[in-house]
Amino acid sequence: MRRTRLAHAVTAALLVLGGLSAAGTFPASATGSAAEAATSARSAEPAADGILTAMQRDLGLTRTRAVARLAAEKTAAQLAPKARRTAGAAYAGSWFDAPSGRLTVALTRDAPAATRRAIERSGATVRTAEHSARQLDAAKARIDRLTAPPGVSGWHVDPEAGTVVVEVVRGKRADNDVRRFLSQARRTGPVTVQTSAAPRTLAAGTVGGDPYYTGNVRCSIGFSVYGGFVTAGHCGQPGAGVSGWDHSYIGTFQGSSFPDNDYAWVSVGSGWWTVPVVLGWGTVPDQLVRGSAVAPVGSSVCRSGSTSHWHCGTVLALNETVNYSQGAVHELTRTSACAEPGDSGGSFITGDQAQGVTSGGWGDCSSGGETWFQPINEILGRYGLTLHTY
Repeated sequence: MRRTRLAHAVTAALLVLGGLSAAGTFPASATGSAAEAATSARSAEPAADGILTAMQRDLGLTRTRAVARLAAEKTAAQLAPKARRTAGAAYAGSWFDAPSGRLTVALTRDAPAATRRAIERSGATVRTAEHSARQLDAAKARIDRLTAPPGVSGWHVDPEAGTVVVEVVRGKRADNDVRRFLSQARRTGPVTVQTSAAPRTLAAGTVGGDPYYTGNVRCSIGFSVYGGFVTAGHCGQPGAGVSGWDHSYIGTFQGSSFPDNDYAWVSVGSGWWTVPVVLGWGTVPDQLVRGSAVAPVGSSVCRSGSTSHWHCGTVLALNETVNYSQGAVHELTRTSACAEPGDSGGSFITGDQAQGVTSGGWGDCSSGGETWFQPINEILGRYGLTLHTY
């Protein structure tokens, strides 16, 4: 069935990655030429229709509201870094408010009136906060230096609440090591405690479907970069060979980091090349990638992976530290999109803007859950890579 689907993609529309997950590569023998792939990519111009369909399904929106939300989120993403520069030391965080369709910017009480007016004139809503983003980030950084026990699942700055949220695995609040950790965390600054499920990475053993393989692990391609693709670090070590859905050789892990980070990049060769597309899996049209503007907290985000395919949710938190059983991973983004084993490394995208690669999560796509991704811009900067865009 996979081979039939690939053949159709060659002659009709954008199917990426030599058969696997989210924006990646084609085997030359299966396509024809890079020019044909580019022509095929242009045929996916109505890609937004697919995102709208998925947003209606996963976020419960009407088509009209989904269209309006995408437009509002694009505006908010462009406004957020400008608002931060304008606020300076008074900046206390920002997030996208879905009901109003506007960016909310928090400022400390000592923010000059002129600064408040400037941000309001830009189209954002201004809210007063007790603690600056710098103070909250410093408190989180101090918690990052602590050693978390298994009963602590992670921590992140919540700009809307104005605190650092530390999450404890359900049923572990009374554990002595957890209590000791929470006591130390509270001494770093404003901290609140919530309960959550235990996080896990989402690699899988070798099974059928649309995988890439390294050893006995199956993961998903994230985004095409010039020379290869990016994916999750826990999927393979530097030097490890990678094969595609048909077990033909794709390339080699050139760099990988896990834990502490969860990112990697794989060089592409042997007749495979890169394409700036995220696979829609027949659920939605394949999506073109045009950039990597960061979506604010509260924005919609969609995920593509080789197990559960295409699902959407919202951005719940930025710069979260997640305490996996293998160790803590820093600077992850948390979302309400579901994922399952084998989806690791797959794409997160908002509109046509790449967001990051799937790291882990809890739950599944039948009962629901949450996921984390490693931001794409951090990966590009770490390895000096250039995102392949249309």
